[in-house]
Amino acid sequence: MKTASERGNPAATAATAEVEMQIRGLMIDPLTNMPVVVLKDMASDAVLPIWVGIFEANAIALELEKTAMPRPMTHDLLRNMARGLNAVVRKVVVSELRDDTFLAVIWMEQEGETVAIDARPSDALALALRWDCPVYASRAVLENAKQVAEGPQNASGEEMRRWLENLNDDDMGRYKM
Repeated sequence: MKTASERGNPAATAATAEVEMQIRGLMIDPLTNMPVVVLKDMASDAVLPIWVGIFEANAIALELEKTAMPRPMTHDLLRNMARGLNAVVRKVVVSELRDDTFLAVIWMEQEGETVAIDARPSDALALALRWDCPVYASRAVLENAKQVAEGPQNASGEEMRRWLENLNDDDMGRYKM
């Protein structure tokens, strides 16, 4: 019997091409002073650092720390709107790395229909935290990000990759936003 991906089912093929990630932490890149969301492969030690803007980092930090705000923030509004429309966010996927920019897709379901919405990874991750839904990265993104970090023109990228891979919980607290 053939699996769904062997029969050419695009959804099943996409699912096997995705790696479940965990939001490992949020920190400041000591080289650029920019916020970085660190995603970690749940099945290995591989990490995927994604540099984000300060406002998006703040939205992620507020949810990571479970800080209650007196009024809804933008990502809370998006969650509330989706709920009001009887939609559910099923997962977010860091789907592509194009021209040194990560792209993401928010997968939602409404009335039995699956909808894919293009998003910045920072917004997708902030929404995923609010929905408590899984986060994935495509295998292609992980491979492309690894190749960029290991490229001969980017020795500091390799150093950063090694540094990120060796972070422990104490380090994450020290560099946390």
